Amino acid sequence: MSKDLRLVFMGTPAFAVASLAALATKFTIAGVVTAPDKPAGRGHKISESAVKQYAKTKGWPILQPTKLKSPEFLEELRALQCDLQVVVAFRMLPEVVWDMPPLGTINLHASLLPNYRGAAPINHAIINGEKESGVTTFFLQHEIDTGHIIQQAKVPIDNDTTAGDLHDELMTVGAALLLETVQAIADDDYTTTPQDTLLNDAVKEAPKIFKEHCKINWNQSAATIHNMVRGLSPYPAAWSELHNDDQPVMVKLYKTSFTAQKHTATPGTITTDHKTTLQVAATDGWITVHEMQVAGKRRMPVADLLRGFKIAANSTFK
Repeated sequence: MSKDLRLVFMGTPAFAVASLAALATKFTIAGVVTAPDKPAGRGHKISESAVKQYAKTKGWPILQPTKLKSPEFLEELRALQCDLQVVVAFRMLPEVVWDMPPLGTINLHASLLPNYRGAAPINHAIINGEKESGVTTFFLQHEIDTGHIIQQAKVPIDNDTTAGDLHDELMTVGAALLLETVQAIADDDYTTTPQDTLLNDAVKEAPKIFKEHCKINWNQSAATIHNMVRGLSPYPAAWSELHNDDQPVMVKLYKTSFTAQKHTATPGTITTDHKTTLQVAATDGWITVHEMQVAGKRRMPVADLLRGFKIAANSTFK
């Protein structure tokens, strides 16, 4: 018989809100755990997480621990008396937390596990040129993203899909899969698959991405550079130095296409008609830049940028 489970939901960004909203349509939300408020923006105004903002509109209890092992937090968490904890885009949990509910703790991860364990699965899947991604629900255990899989849903990736596009699609698909998973647990009608049984080749990882990882190396193939740009768009964004009249300026690239073509130009060489098009040489072809941002200016289509920003002769990307 299906049970009306009491859930504690743990998450922080907008990606998690869709899942929380879906779960609330069928189950009791006993409480929400999210990140502490923090200063954000130029004015350092205190900012609340997207999950907190949504939870406040529903009147649910909200916990914002700085330390997940603190006795005060653990006491508050126990007091919520949940059956199951659900985690979407939150922090790594200590065992004392994930092992607390009688039915355990499940996580929604934005990849087809066991591949792309880690903090940035969406970005890495596109950077690596994958043709398919998806979402996975699984039970938490000691090693991050290694628990037994409950369910998965697949999503195709085309040649121009950006990280932002895939994020939005997986957010919707993931919310539906998570609701289905929790319902299966409530009905006690599910099986799990150990990830070890799915390991055929080396596991592809998805570690956190830092600024230094986002600099474009023009001595790569055009396809590799294009995949990097779309895999980092819109955030944190691929970047390069534009050497314009020997004055380097940082630029971010958000949308590109590429053409495989033999040429003799040095990688990073720029060709432009100064009106609507800007192309950059890669090792085996050309990257056409469609949207970019010059430091101090807003993100804009290249045609708009070229109307007000002069690209000097012999300018290069480095």
